[in-house]
Amino acid sequence: MELPLSIKNLIDAFSQLPTVGRKTAERFVFYLLQQDQKTLDDFSLAVKNVKQKITKCEICGCVSEASPCPICAASRRDPATICVVGNTRDLITIENTAAYQGRYHVLGGLIDSIKAVTPEQLNVKGLTRRLPGKVREIILALSPTFEGEATALYLTKLLKNYNLKITRLARGLPSGADLQYADAITIKNALENRK
Repeated sequence: MELPLSIKNLIDAFSQLPTVGRKTAERFVFYLLQQDQKTLDDFSLAVKNVKQKITKCEICGCVSEASPCPICAASRRDPATICVVGNTRDLITIENTAAYQGRYHVLGGLIDSIKAVTPEQLNVKGLTRRLPGKVREIILALSPTFEGEATALYLTKLLKNYNLKITRLARGLPSGADLQYADAITIKNALENRK
């Protein structure tokens, strides 16, 4: 059976989302078709509002409905420490631990030679503008991937003349992990970063 064009178009739209294949997109569309009009209107409005109401914080680059964002506006945050992350999802992950009370800086990606992402395309200038003053430490909280390592190396070289303490997140075994299933790099990092 040939699907109506409007259904095909919505399936195609959902299929453009990361990790959403055609079958999942079809499930989304047929689920939405079973909903009442108010649910569909609310869903449509939520999608529309996320683009219209969300902006980037002028200070840290985090997505927010206000600029500065609530984290940058909070006076209780330690202005001497900036945690540099690749994207807002990484910021949220760290924030959900409640273990860090400093400020953040969102790069908006990582250096990636395959995707042709260069330092100039990242929010690096915004970071260097924030450094004069109270900042004493930069925590590079970047993913331990090739792109994350390349970005960390670039930032370490760039920031070496700022008289700052530059640190990285410790790496090692996650809690509850079985040592026999850990890869060699993880075990090596755990040994090197032992306490």
